[in-house]
Parts: sequence; C-alpha cells; structure tokens
Amino acid sequence: MRNSPDKHENGGPEQSLVYGKNPVTELLKSGAGVDTVLLSESLPEAVASYYTALARQAGAVVKRVHPNKLRLTCGTDSHQGVAAYASSISYAALDDLLAAARQKGEPPFLVLADGVEDPHNLGAIIRSALLCGAHGVVIPKRGGAAVTPTVLKSSAGAAARLPVARVANIGESIRRLKEQGVFVYCADLDGQPLEQADLTGPVALVLGSEGKGVSPLVRKLCDGAVRLSMAGRGTGVDSFNVSVAAGIILYEIARQRR
Repeated sequence: MRNSPDKHENGGPEQSLVYGKNPVTELLKSGAGVDTVLLSESLPEAVASYYTALARQAGAVVKRVHPNKLRLTCGTDSHQGVAAYASSISYAALDDLLAAARQKGEPPFLVLADGVEDPHNLGAIIRSALLCGAHGVVIPKRGGAAVTPTVLKSSAGAAARLPVARVANIGESIRRLKEQGVFVYCADLDGQPLEQADLTGPVALVLGSEGKGVSPLVRKLCDGAVRLSMAGRGTGVDSFNVSVAAGIILYEIARQRR
C-alpha cells in the first residue's frame, strides 16, 4: 500500500510512505529513490535480514521500530511489519550532464560514485562537486546510496541544484564517456600522485565504495588513477574517507581547469 506524500521524520522533500511486504519489495527492486526502510522489531530475523539486504542494495537506511510506532506511522495494522519512504526525486540522464557542459561552453567535468553506500558521504561528494564546478554526478541504480532526503541534507541542498544521473551500469557509463572524449580517472591507492596528474580538459572522476574502493572491472575501464599522498603510513589509518578524498581531488581538478 502507498500513503499520500508525507514529510519524512528527518525533514526534506515530500515522500510517499509505502507499506506491506510485496509493495516494499517491489519498491526496493525498482531502482526508485528510497530513503529509509522501517522494520518492525517483531519481524522474524530471517525476514528482517531479507529486507535489510534489499535496502542495502537500494542505498536505503534500515531502522528497527516498535510495532506500535509502525502502526501509527502507517495509520493501519496491515503494514505486515515493513514500510519504506519513497522519495519523488527526479534524476537526469547521462546525456543531460554532457549537455550541461556544452551549454556552458566548458569541457565536461563529471563525478561517478561506484558504490558509495553512506548517504552522508554521497551528500558531501555532491556538495564538493557543485562547489568545484562539476557538471553532474553519476550514481548506480544498484549497490549505492540514492539521492534521498538524507543526501539532500548532507549536501546542504547541492543535490537539488546539481544534476544527478542514476544509471544501470557504471562501467557502461564510463565507456560512453570515453567515446565522447572524456578522460576518466579513478581514486585508487595504487594510482599516480595527484599532483603529477594532468586533470585539464574533459575529465571524469570515479570514487569507490567506503569498504572496497573502486571495483576491479571499473578500475580496468578507467584511463588512469590518482592517489593522495599521506603522512600517516603505519598508523593503522590507511586511507582518507571517500568524501574527504573527493573534496581534495575535485578541488585540484577545479584548480587545474582554471
């Protein structure tokens, strides 16, 4: 079932509340923007694990709530222990991002998130992308955070101002960008030092997931890789947070493009 648009408890744009096992399952598999999945504390663990896995793939946050709170939220007892907030975010197409660059008379400058799962990280990346002059951000339909109210809030509103394309396959998007003459870099610990890279001209930066970084297939498709020099070697902290790394690299791209 689906309720009329409602304000999410964390604030942000209007959302529809969807409840019931089958409707929520279909929503999570559809690729639509989902911010939060609510699971009753009374759900069997096997069922809860199933929806938690679906939510993770859809880039949604999972919250376990008391059955009475879920009943009050849904306004009915027929929620079956599962509900989700579906946002009404409109995504751009990859071609729209390239068109935005052409309209400004600038070489394309894009950011691709290859499985960034934390909505706060994605929001911070989008914020840095906007402030550094990027023409858009590309995210996957599966295996990464969607643009949700949490992302909007973390981006300080940048996600509502910078075009975001949601694509079925990041690798295919990289191939299309290369066909358009865009040089694609990824952030990788084995890349060349950032200060040695030529980041002028048409460029795209790929950022990997918090735990695994850029996937091996995506890494092979990239034209090059850059890394940030670190002073903390041997301390047990072996990398920057992905949104921090994004901010540093995007600023360097903006500096070189100037």
